[in-house]
Amino acid sequence: MLILSSKSVLAQAPKKIIVEHSDFADVNQVEMPDAFLLTGNVRVNHDGVVLTCNKAYYFQKENYIKAFGNVQLVQGDTLFLNSKYAEYSGNAKKAFASGEAFMSSTDATLATDTINFDRNTQEVYYNTKGTIINKDNTLISKSGRYYVTQKKFQFLTAVTITNPTYVIKSNHLDYFTNSGHSYLFGPSTITSKKNYIYTEKGFYDTKKNLGHFLRKSFIKYEDRLIEGDSLYYDRNKEFASATRNVKITDSVNRGIVKGHYAEIYKKQDSMFVTKRAVAVNFVENDSVYIHGKKLMVTGKEGNRIIRAYTNVRFYKTDMSGKCDSLHSSSKTALTKLIGNPVLWNGESQITGDLMHLIGNNSTQELDSLKVLNNTFLVSKDTLGTGYNQVKGQNLYGKLEEGKLHEVDIIKNAEVLYYMRNEAKELIGINKNVSSKINLILENNTVETITFFNQIDGDIYPEKDLPENARKLRGLVWRGDERIRSKDDLFSDEENELNEKMIKEGERENAQENVPMKIREETLNYDKKKKPEPKAKVK
Repeated sequence: MLILSSKSVLAQAPKKIIVEHSDFADVNQVEMPDAFLLTGNVRVNHDGVVLTCNKAYYFQKENYIKAFGNVQLVQGDTLFLNSKYAEYSGNAKKAFASGEAFMSSTDATLATDTINFDRNTQEVYYNTKGTIINKDNTLISKSGRYYVTQKKFQFLTAVTITNPTYVIKSNHLDYFTNSGHSYLFGPSTITSKKNYIYTEKGFYDTKKNLGHFLRKSFIKYEDRLIEGDSLYYDRNKEFASATRNVKITDSVNRGIVKGHYAEIYKKQDSMFVTKRAVAVNFVENDSVYIHGKKLMVTGKEGNRIIRAYTNVRFYKTDMSGKCDSLHSSSKTALTKLIGNPVLWNGESQITGDLMHLIGNNSTQELDSLKVLNNTFLVSKDTLGTGYNQVKGQNLYGKLEEGKLHEVDIIKNAEVLYYMRNEAKELIGINKNVSSKINLILENNTVETITFFNQIDGDIYPEKDLPENARKLRGLVWRGDERIRSKDDLFSDEENELNEKMIKEGERENAQENVPMKIREETLNYDKKKKPEPKAKVK
């Protein structure tokens, strides 16, 4: 049997409503039995809450009051509730207000038809269309709940936040009135003149204009779509960063950039991408893939520049290559391969100190090739073990349908070529030196060789040219490095990272989506930092 002392029973007994003032007091058993009728400047107090109105019925036994006309309920300096009509229970410590109900707190106001206030939990809730004003933000919803202590509105039905710059829409949103922090859950959008943001789990600071978005999120501009497992966004700087499974689609320049980390600076029309970064440009019926440890893409439409750094590789169906760094301009249609470049076109390997691939902006195809200093053009003899070689100082080539058609080797030109007849029989090995050599190629096979100002050379029978004389000085065959598909662009380490990132994303997407954890900066927003202790003067 539970025994309670009289002291504990008294402690739990609800406090009585105290009538502090009314101009008139009366009892009308016909109109309202067992109630005191209070009229004129009515003021009552209950456990720190003050209620004022024009007229009230006070039910003393039930510890209950009904208030009419200019009703206001005040809880300290934290909450003010105004309406035409209200009811308040001293026993339950709950209030109900209707008729142009209006709630105001230190940071926000709520206007709706009916409002309920539970003092025990310090919660205000409404189920009629409500409008909340919080500085520059206007929130409209069909229902909502306000947590007085946390200064938080929670919406579990459609809600719209209208700001002079953007509009937020969601079906599940937590909004903190003091900080302006919004926590979005489920399909949610942020729409502005500049862009459109979609997320199913996100955070947005309406004061600082900063956002962090997870779960199926993307940022869409007129010409660009940014996707990633985690997106950070700074509206003031027009800056966005994306982490893991990043994909940036450029609809104007017909390109896609992928990686696992990216930074996008919209005002500067630039982006930086790393962690298995690759840029894909769609040209005619082909795609050009460019990979480097770091990619930078800058410039507006028609003046777009792609820079790739460190272990750069590129691939298209009829051409591939490697170099230390790459610079490609859409305005000049010029791509520079810098630092130990090598290019494979058909079965030909081309090397030199610096390479320029020159395109045609009208046809959107590669038009010509320029290789400067220490040029080498090499291909394997189709039937033998030797190498067809052409070297010189500079190379100038013309391409047709993406393939080398005509090549000029200028200055100190040397050639070593295995000559075969129509039956593919070896006629001899042509080894010559001249000031300039011109090659005409068809289907990656040399059709004609023209020597200008021939200095020395001849066609040697195979038996008369020893093995050590069949390679020109400086020949390095790099066939084992050749990039034969887009999959060859990446190292094993990069592919392992890619698989890891994809699996992490899949695991997260397979998990149940739950609201984002409230940040410490939100919870501690109003907490003042403790002053640092003053140094003692000795």
